[in-house]
Amino acid sequence: MKKESIVAKKKFGQNFLKDENVLRKIVEAMPKNDNKIVEIGPGLGDLTKFLVDVKSVEAFEVDTDLCKLLQSTFKKEIATKRLHIHCGDVLKAWQSELVDEPYDLVANLPYYIATNIILKALADPMCKNILVMVQLEVAEKFCAKVGEKVFGSLGIITQSVGSSHIVVKVPPSAFDPQPKIDSAVFLIQKDKDRSDKSFEDMLRVAFTQPRKTLMKNLSQKYEKNLLQEVFAAQELVSTIRPHQVSTSDYHQLYKLINKGSLDGRRETGNTKK
Repeated sequence: MKKESIVAKKKFGQNFLKDENVLRKIVEAMPKNDNKIVEIGPGLGDLTKFLVDVKSVEAFEVDTDLCKLLQSTFKKEIATKRLHIHCGDVLKAWQSELVDEPYDLVANLPYYIATNIILKALADPMCKNILVMVQLEVAEKFCAKVGEKVFGSLGIITQSVGSSHIVVKVPPSAFDPQPKIDSAVFLIQKDKDRSDKSFEDMLRVAFTQPRKTLMKNLSQKYEKNLLQEVFAAQELVSTIRPHQVSTSDYHQLYKLINKGSLDGRRETGNTKK
């Protein structure tokens, strides 16, 4: 199968990155370490050819046509074990252990599963760094800082495990076919494991309605008297909005709310919006 005969499939959210300047910027932004690279959705192999020159790569591709093309294009690299291609759904592979050694995720991610993949990588203790291309608005959410309107649970989860920043913004013209939205490459450098699920459950409640106050949102799940005590202890005004509270304050809120529950108070059980 020839590269020219491949047509992007909408069901897999395929937009092939063609701009070699952007591809080089991705490689240049990679953290300098000895970690293996995991690439998800290698597509036609345009990024893969740069990656295998630097490190060994574990590539996961769901499209069987592209798997055949990649196996043909990278025969030498496969033979020398610079590249290992896994044909199938990476999310199913992630049900167990994706890679059994430290790795960095470097990829142009399919838009429709980008957020899910990033969250799984954040939760995977073997994943040490995440350098990915996604739609710009998603990158901005993962890299958002307190006070910004897009600051929410994704930014807090990211700040809880390390640091992040946007490497480069990418226009639609860098792809074939061209998407209707702008994209961006961003980097997350992890220095600790992802927060526990119950903390993230609290975040989901906190940002249920971002334009309402944090107190009102949290009151759906926790007793208001408890929240008033916790807010007072942290010197948070009752009118503060969810995006105005820092990551460290959210962690402290979580600790104090849980301590209050252990002291005898209970969640309200009210899930109305």
